[in-house]
Amino acid sequence: MPQPTNALANAEMLALMSYLEHDAQPTILLDTDYNILAANTAYQRQFGVEGKPHVGAKCYRVSHQFAVPKGLVGRSPAFNAALSALQRAAPSQIPVLLQGESGTGKELFARALHDGSPRAGGPLVVVDCTGLTESLLESELFGYEKGAFTGALQRKIGLAEAAHGGTLFLDEIGEVPLAMQVKLLRLIESGSFRPVGSLRTVHSDFRLVSATHKPLKEMVAAGTFRQDLYYRISAFPIRLPALRERSDDLPLLIDSLLQRLAPGAVPRVAPEALERLGLYAYPGNIRELRNILERARLFSDDGVIRVEDLPEDLRAGSAAATTQPSRRHAGKDLEQLAHALEVFEGSRSELAKALGLSERTLYRRLKALGIS
Repeated sequence: MPQPTNALANAEMLALMSYLEHDAQPTILLDTDYNILAANTAYQRQFGVEGKPHVGAKCYRVSHQFAVPKGLVGRSPAFNAALSALQRAAPSQIPVLLQGESGTGKELFARALHDGSPRAGGPLVVVDCTGLTESLLESELFGYEKGAFTGALQRKIGLAEAAHGGTLFLDEIGEVPLAMQVKLLRLIESGSFRPVGSLRTVHSDFRLVSATHKPLKEMVAAGTFRQDLYYRISAFPIRLPALRERSDDLPLLIDSLLQRLAPGAVPRVAPEALERLGLYAYPGNIRELRNILERARLFSDDGVIRVEDLPEDLRAGSAAATTQPSRRHAGKDLEQLAHALEVFEGSRSELAKALGLSERTLYRRLKALGIS
């Protein structure tokens, strides 16, 4: 005789929970709307919901207390520090400076800041400052009147005006020409500007978020970035960690990226391929990881990404899986790990905890760096 539907559902849930408990890492099962269907004990303990209602809750509310999903994935100490700073800054109007290498997700963080602010209903306007001359950046940012210059066939609203009521995100602000920095400072201080070729003054009310991969403090000392502008944009700096600093997040990031690249037909990564991916230093950070996975997915014919589907420098193993930039980082890591092993008094597991790594990651790095 068939069991009642609710009995079947309970039996399936018990079986699912039993399966999730085999994973020592915090693990959950979600539906397509981010609702938690099941969570193992490790997840419940990490996020403080053990013994509390959590099934049916949104994962991003439980994990990071966000009101909406952010697309930001990770649980490493370095990532959580950046995320915690983001949560503190988002509800305020304070100017935020996002600092980090190219490919670390600065635009995602800027969007999360906007979505978590009282201005979430307004526009998020992105200004890419890379490679723009003073005149081009001025016309893009402030707009221009018809006839202001050759080719100005009609009036154009600038991006600063378009950001009224929302957030203005100045990406790669370190690229702004020195002469343009004076006008930018005036915009930030007063919220006012004049379109190119106009005598009228326009006012725009926006929240400022800036980002750069450049060392602005060093540029200030060298005279290539204005000190007063630096202090205006860096009231709340947030450092975004490089991917090599958060290698424990790799499995989560790989799964998340593959779900976005191949929704409905997510490929599986073979253990050997996952190991090779874990040994690479990613000088291009998450952007490079995404490109590697997209390429590997296209080479995979049976839904499984194997070592042979990875780029050549990753297939060659740990010795060749470090590009020239990553060898510099490997040398630095070697010194740091060697010093830690020399001065640390305790077990390897205690050392891993002190370094903010899992034991598995510590052993993998020691092996990759040739330390027994």
